[in-house]
Amino acid sequence: MSNPSVAIIGPGRMGQGLALALKRRGQDVILLGRGPRALAPPLALYQGDLVSGIRHAGVILIATPDDAIAGVSTQLRHDRSVGSGHVVLHLSGLLDRHALIALEPTGAALGSFHPLQTIADPASAPDLLTGSYAGIEGDQRAVQAADRLATTLGMIAVRLPAEAKPLYHAGAVVAANYTVALAHLAERLAGSAGIPLQTASKLYLPLIRGTLDNLESGAAAALTGPVRRGDLETIRAHLAVLNPEERRLYRILGLAALQLAREAGLPPGKAQPVEELLGGGD
Repeated sequence: MSNPSVAIIGPGRMGQGLALALKRRGQDVILLGRGPRALAPPLALYQGDLVSGIRHAGVILIATPDDAIAGVSTQLRHDRSVGSGHVVLHLSGLLDRHALIALEPTGAALGSFHPLQTIADPASAPDLLTGSYAGIEGDQRAVQAADRLATTLGMIAVRLPAEAKPLYHAGAVVAANYTVALAHLAERLAGSAGIPLQTASKLYLPLIRGTLDNLESGAAAALTGPVRRGDLETIRAHLAVLNPEERRLYRILGLAALQLAREAGLPPGKAQPVEELLGGGD
């Protein structure tokens, strides 16, 4: 089949988002899951049994939480719903094809397809996935199918060695989850400065958006602020007003920023005093 149907097991936010994105691009999609669930229109859960739902699908996406992937694989093997003509991909950013080890005897091509995007609302997925990256790995036939899937979605496939996935995924957590945590910390600091909560929650968003735009030129070029300038007095003033926990985090992030500042051309005579100040204890 030149354009085989895709069966998605797991109607969570990413599962629904992928289904919507594929449907928008003319792909035949079957969404499978248990129990009643509110779905984004026009999605509906397949009402037949698992075997029938998967039988005519060329690609099966397991869009469950990581700790459920092995169990789903075992069920698929037990039900004899997967055969040698199938490609089975899970969506974990951390795990590799070995999470599907129960399906090896079926002869199916096994691998992983990780959309490197955060989906809070499935309806936003078709636009958010376009232009985003997807980490892919697995058997050759699985990687080829994952590459085609990325193309269908308007995504950019990045092939990963299986052993590299934990580092790759750690980078994703830093970029997405920890950015949110840092934004929340900035909001708390603004609140402590006396700024009303309603304003504090939005105060730094334009600054964050501008910083993200600057990152298109590379991290070193995007860096601004007191560490980039070697401004000791500003850094010292910040350290003085932060509590011990906040101060430790400021120091760690400041030293990481200092490495970028050096790459961007901060002279050693200015960089060394900054390192000594940030590297000092509380």
